[in-house]
Amino acid sequence: MKLAPSNRPVDRILADAVGGTRISAGDAHKLLREGDLIELGLAANEVRNRHNDPSVATYNVDRNINYTNVCVYKCRFCAFYRPPGDDEGYLLSTDEIGRKIEETLALNGTGILMQGGVHPDLPLSYYTDLLAELRERYPDVHLHAFSPPEVKFIARKERMSFYEVIGALKEAGLMSIPGGGAEILSDDVRKEVLAYSKTSADEWIDIMRQAHAHGLRTSATMMYGMGEGLEPRAEHLQRVRDLQDETGGFTAFISWTFQHDHTDMQDVPETFADEYLKTLAVSRLFIDNITHIQTSWVTQGKKIGQLGLQFGADDMGSIMIEENVVSAAGTAYRMSQDEMEHLISSAGYTPRQRTNLYERLVTREETAELAERYSHALTAQNRDLASPLPIVT
Repeated sequence: MKLAPSNRPVDRILADAVGGTRISAGDAHKLLREGDLIELGLAANEVRNRHNDPSVATYNVDRNINYTNVCVYKCRFCAFYRPPGDDEGYLLSTDEIGRKIEETLALNGTGILMQGGVHPDLPLSYYTDLLAELRERYPDVHLHAFSPPEVKFIARKERMSFYEVIGALKEAGLMSIPGGGAEILSDDVRKEVLAYSKTSADEWIDIMRQAHAHGLRTSATMMYGMGEGLEPRAEHLQRVRDLQDETGGFTAFISWTFQHDHTDMQDVPETFADEYLKTLAVSRLFIDNITHIQTSWVTQGKKIGQLGLQFGADDMGSIMIEENVVSAAGTAYRMSQDEMEHLISSAGYTPRQRTNLYERLVTREETAELAERYSHALTAQNRDLASPLPIVT
């Protein structure tokens, strides 16, 4: 894997990417190091429009449910986890998770993203029983759950292969797997930030490979800005693109910057919006085999998230009814569905709600029945996120 900056001129690299010729990891490194922000954005926007409808930007309505914050790992970048036995540790009951799902449905949601810390006491049966119960109670909800570190720990605890664990989860009701735990897919970086034992770069990739072998779609993510430099970021992009060449199982790529408050890495300099937008654009130019690129308003704020639609992204992600991991590190934004659509419209696109796997678009008329059925589940905290229900005739 050649990761050093290529010696090709930036304008030649951009012309190739825009024209549909694949660029190398060294080219991506060169763009990250020397590319002009505006030129990168213009090129990435052209590629975005080749992959997606130029007039539309999508979003989804789901909820991050962190079922536990107890974790055996101590990643230096994480402000969310609590060690086993800590007084602030929690494990949500199935009924509590159910109430969160019902409120999501009341807000026109179609699915949940459920993941947590790696709890040492939970057997495979906990996960399969939970999935089965949620599938029975809420058959219309997409269950996007349990990231590679959770899969790895279950496999080790139960002495099963990754493939076997994922098969059992799928049989119980798992519908797709989130890209959590990727951070930077470079083992030197993972060792530095104490994420290597959670999953090595190869293990993270192989767990996604096994999920794709089961026919489950997954997302790919990258969290950067931990002082790792540009070469590991190029390595990460290469690993993701290589697996997509092999399996075609990734639905979307999402990157965001490290948020350092309340972590063990508060001395790491902040990564600013220009670097975020540059990285977003380069990911669109380099990853030519994943259709959808999300912009991260959750870490960058609403305006930079909106601007990301001009830097290669075609999707704004979720309205984020609930988010605990990034907010634990000092960054918290909220957005209603109406505000999401306003941001997309004011950026010059037609807003369209999508399902979790991008397989279809959704209208509020379609979600109105369940929203009405579960309107009682709206909490005072989230009532301001609700939109008027459409009149169904």
